[in-house]
Amino acid sequence: MTRSGAMSFQWPGGVNSQLYWHTSAPSYLALKTVPENRVHVSPNRADAFVHSFLAFSLGRVISDDARSPGVEIGRPAGTFRRVRIKSTFGALTVFVTDGHLPYPYGREMTGYEVDNLTETLGKAKAAGVVVLAGPYKARGRATAVVQFPGGYIAEIHSDAGDSTSK
Repeated sequence: MTRSGAMSFQWPGGVNSQLYWHTSAPSYLALKTVPENRVHVSPNRADAFVHSFLAFSLGRVISDDARSPGVEIGRPAGTFRRVRIKSTFGALTVFVTDGHLPYPYGREMTGYEVDNLTETLGKAKAAGVVVLAGPYKARGRATAVVQFPGGYIAEIHSDAGDSTSK
């Protein structure tokens, strides 16, 4: 029997997290790609959040782009700050915005990398998934925001250099 526990806490900027642990290792295959956690933080708390998360996770900033294309947050005419972090806890993307984002942006908590976005979206639609935004290309990714039956919203992306196959 696998035993586990959990602990909840809040980061600077109001981001809530929950850590889980197991006393015996679960048994499943390793993931082909690591899901990307996505958080939205206000400009006045972003640096405190990033500093705190890096200190906790011993992670590193992969990129800190002060002029990311606004299409990623449903504002194609503007730009915003995006910070990507990698740690032993996985991949994290921090969207630094005023929080006033058009639907469905800001409601996706996870991004999933796939080999072939077009093929994946075709299979997803056949299974009842609704494409809410995209697909579009920005900063090396082809991306779509989707809603699964039951209401779960996520971002799905592939390498934009070869978004039809990888």
